[in-house]
Amino acid sequence: MYWCKVARTQSEFNEIAKLNYETFVEEIPQHEPDSSGTRVDPFHEQNTYLIVLADTAIVGMIALRDERPFSLDKKIGKVENFLPHFEKICEIRLMAVRKPHRNGRVFFLLARALSDYCYEQGYDAAVISGTTRQLRLYGQIGFQAFAEPVGEGEAVFIPMVTTRRQYAESVAARLQTKRKLFHPGPVQLTKELAAPFQDFPLSHRSSAFEALCGEVRNRLHLLAEAEPHLLAGSGTLANEAMIAQLKKEQTKGLILVNGEFGKRLKEQAARWQLSFDMLEESWGHAFSLDQIKGKLAGGEYGWLLMVHGETSVGMLNDLGAIGELCADVGVKLCVDAVSTFGALPFSLKNTWLATAVSGKAVGTVSGLAIVFSHHTIEPDPLLPAYLDIGLYGNKVPFTLSYPLLKSFKEALGAYPKRYSLLKERFEMMKMATATWPALADGYPMLLTFKAEKDFKQFPLDAHLSGFELHAKSGYLKERNLFQISCIQPSFEADWESLMKFHKVYTEYHQL
Repeated sequence: MYWCKVARTQSEFNEIAKLNYETFVEEIPQHEPDSSGTRVDPFHEQNTYLIVLADTAIVGMIALRDERPFSLDKKIGKVENFLPHFEKICEIRLMAVRKPHRNGRVFFLLARALSDYCYEQGYDAAVISGTTRQLRLYGQIGFQAFAEPVGEGEAVFIPMVTTRRQYAESVAARLQTKRKLFHPGPVQLTKELAAPFQDFPLSHRSSAFEALCGEVRNRLHLLAEAEPHLLAGSGTLANEAMIAQLKKEQTKGLILVNGEFGKRLKEQAARWQLSFDMLEESWGHAFSLDQIKGKLAGGEYGWLLMVHGETSVGMLNDLGAIGELCADVGVKLCVDAVSTFGALPFSLKNTWLATAVSGKAVGTVSGLAIVFSHHTIEPDPLLPAYLDIGLYGNKVPFTLSYPLLKSFKEALGAYPKRYSLLKERFEMMKMATATWPALADGYPMLLTFKAEKDFKQFPLDAHLSGFELHAKSGYLKERNLFQISCIQPSFEADWESLMKFHKVYTEYHQL
């Protein structure tokens, strides 16, 4: 198995020095030979090395650095004198692959890893001293000459540059293998769910659109046992529309916070200048039902706002028990169910309002926001029109995408079977990762892990090897967490590949 990582250990640097000698002393006579069989690059301390491995053996490398002067600066003068303006440039050097592994797979893996890393670091251009022997290879990554050749004899080099646009249009970008996705959204569309986006567009005022909208509402009502209101937007918009209804209540509320998305609800409520108290637990810790019961029993609160599936830590809050507490004392329960709707069956019978989206677990494109209710909502002229759920009802008062709505209808047609599918995938994940440093029990959408010890660099190295774990959100980075979701359509095959990668990755780091 070929895979890629950032070189970090002395043993890796020793192997890089050997490959450096084999390539740039013995094969390309750029430097004088000696008896050591190794060559440490003069810029070694400044270099970041990306390496390709065949199982546990290093077979390829490439180095990049952004400290000036570049080696190319010393050959031709400041490279910016020959180039358009770029905000951030790096120099790429020492591209080398051992002869038995000079095939398209290694080259394209190395090219993609280099592109990914440069994007991560914010580079918008990269320069290289291209050997005349490999001009075709450089061209496949999008490199183009920008100055006259330098050097002499067998060591002639051509100053070359590639940019984000040039790489995106290159052979390497076109032929790179498909990435394996483990994000909790957005979701890769199946052919069936993508097909509506090729249909002839229909106006949201047409009778055909109204019929489609009716079908979607009926399916949502069956799943949620509540009345859906359909808005064009994200989960954040759905939560804004829900919180806007609380503005009308003129009562004090209680907001539960034990993760990033509970925190966001609190911030949204503060923007609406609602009167509320906050009950907070540390991230990933369940709320005390006795404490909630005690607070609600005092009669101080008219509503309670909470997240059902706290995606930031991968845990479920006890919607059923909290709903019963609210029902017993007449408190209106409002729930962010954006990450749980479609992931597992649950009842909204004790909720006053709840939110969901078309993306996430349901499996189609994001862009449809849903607010569920159990009561009739009248229009309120004091609310922003777009957020006034009373204007929606059984109507579509504002533009809504026909292809998105049709794709969503098709996705809802997978239920209730999809509940079983996601549960099976989730149990398979839990069993395979039983020894991993999990943060919470998770639910049939994702698991959350601590990026520590053997897993400290795992998300980045997985990313460079074509596996897209969920690790880039700020709230995950701050806490050294990463997540793996089971909602993508090709999960089973991709999961098998990820487990093979993890096995090799672990074996390599135990050497």
